[in-house]
Amino acid sequence: MTLDIRPLRPEDQADWRRLWTAYLEFYESSVAEEVYQTTFARLLSADHPDQNAFLAVLDGRAVGLVHYITHPHNWRVEDVVYLQDLYADPTVRGQGIGRALIEKVYDFADKNGTPTVYWLTQEFNATARQLYDRIAHVTPFIKYQR
Repeated sequence: MTLDIRPLRPEDQADWRRLWTAYLEFYESSVAEEVYQTTFARLLSADHPDQNAFLAVLDGRAVGLVHYITHPHNWRVEDVVYLQDLYADPTVRGQGIGRALIEKVYDFADKNGTPTVYWLTQEFNATARQLYDRIAHVTPFIKYQR
């Protein structure tokens, strides 16, 4: 088994779309075609250096993705990293794909001088929360949204 966690590339669009669509479907959500196109373009654009993605490639097959955003924080001098989307194909779950993707974001954050990485998940996501509980700390915050 050869796992490579690497930055998203232009030629990854079909695999990225397949994985992100599956992620959105897991959360019973969808986005318009314009959002797919705009998001992929931003993830690759030098004009949007704070929006990034890594792709997990297992034995030559794309099996996971992570999107992360660097942004300022009023309580810190350094920026923080928001891990926005994380997905591993169900056929490879339990093989460390999710953990490897998160650790790649941790590595990016450390090298970038932005050591705080945070993310949200839904309460019902019990399987993922088992991993999250091992590699991060749950906070008491509740999300509100307009």
